[in-house]
Amino acid sequence: MMPPPLGHLHSIQVGRPQKYESGADSTKPWTSAIEKHLLNGPVHVGKLNLAGDEQADLVHHGGPDKAVLAYALGHYAIWKQEIPDRQFSPGAFGENLTLAQVDEFNVCVGDIVRLGTCVLQVSQPRQPCWKLSRRWNLPKLAVEVQKTGRTGWYFRVLAEGEIEPGMPLELEARPYPDFTIAWASSVMYAKPRNPREDLRLAQCPALSQSWQTTLLKRSQGKGSVDDSLRLFGRGNDEQPQR
Repeated sequence: MMPPPLGHLHSIQVGRPQKYESGADSTKPWTSAIEKHLLNGPVHVGKLNLAGDEQADLVHHGGPDKAVLAYALGHYAIWKQEIPDRQFSPGAFGENLTLAQVDEFNVCVGDIVRLGTCVLQVSQPRQPCWKLSRRWNLPKLAVEVQKTGRTGWYFRVLAEGEIEPGMPLELEARPYPDFTIAWASSVMYAKPRNPREDLRLAQCPALSQSWQTTLLKRSQGKGSVDDSLRLFGRGNDEQPQR
């Protein structure tokens, strides 16, 4: 007997880089693909992104470990209550896939899922940066995303295929049931840091290479860049020029 689906695909969003003019909090224009538009499908999922989706900065963003960004549908009701003057709807946080019935507490690093004819694997939590804040003109939004743990997560693509809204998200394997997205984020942002937990997470083979490298260095006392600076866009790390 097949296990019940982990959740289902509520909506699909893609976007291409566009240039934004400087604002009151910026001295120069900026480029991002964080604004997404809905697709009804079917949509092809490739090794590096969905058809019609791109990243603006291929040095620090995108790549095999961060091919597809997912976000929990359930978070939107909370954001609307907390920030009622913004029109948050699926895709508002730059995600490609808005997923129902799942969140950071019931999705684990390394989970292998089937969606339509493609197979995906969870690689790391999403790390929001200043572009999310600027997109909504909310200077503290990226901070709140990290504090609340409503971050979303990335998938790598193990097998390319076609997807469309309404499809079930079927869990095929969960090799690391203790490594929830919520736990992984708590390790990355722990204050004070915990070298033992850093090493434990760094040794997870399914974790993205960038997180493995960062956490391994930290566990050895070699971390030189403050994570909070990288998180909010004042360093060279991770997210989203999406």
